[in-house]
Amino acid sequence: MCIRDRVSTQSTWGIIIKARPAMSIVLRARKCFLNKCLNRRQMVLDVFHPGLANVSKEKLREMIAKRFRTDEKNITLFGFRTNFGGGKSTGFCFIYENQDFLLKYEAKHRLRRLKLIPAKVAVSRKTRKELKTKRRKVRGKAKSKVQAGQKKK
Repeated sequence: MCIRDRVSTQSTWGIIIKARPAMSIVLRARKCFLNKCLNRRQMVLDVFHPGLANVSKEKLREMIAKRFRTDEKNITLFGFRTNFGGGKSTGFCFIYENQDFLLKYEAKHRLRRLKLIPAKVAVSRKTRKELKTKRRKVRGKAKSKVQAGQKKK
């Protein structure tokens, strides 16, 4: 941040320097390369956001789609960390050629975050263990018929 971006005011304790609020967001892509095996462009993204705590991934996705002339649905952002003191964040960006390659190669937990595949059905630990115990007690094809929450007859 250069000196002209700061506003100084005089107080009884001395000079107070404040940053201007909500300046423009700047994107810088580093280590860009085309991964032909996975049909995507990979890069490390530096996001400069002086005066802001951080920038939402939705807003970043819009900016990247505009800059790289692609659809927002084909962009995956993850691993963002804000530098100490704020003003800069760094993370990873994958831009797939199309939706099919995104679904084929992207990690399942990231697809769940993007709401492209349904979330896992949560089964409690106790229920899983009870089911395992019931299956141990029966033999053969009956193991597949054993269900949680029911008594064996």
